[in-house]
Amino acid sequence: MSFTYNPKKRKRAKTHGFLVRMKSPGGRKALSKRRAKGRKRVAV
Repeated sequence: MSFTYNPKKRKRAKTHGFLVRMKSPGGRKALSKRRAKGRKRVAV
């Protein structure tokens, strides 16, 4: 049996990282929403 979640830092950053979020308008919107909400961490 294998586990579903095998964490990898590089993969995580590549898909959910700050730079990736900044690339698309939708990602920028997500960041601004999280900032508005007062999130401690805006992106990975």
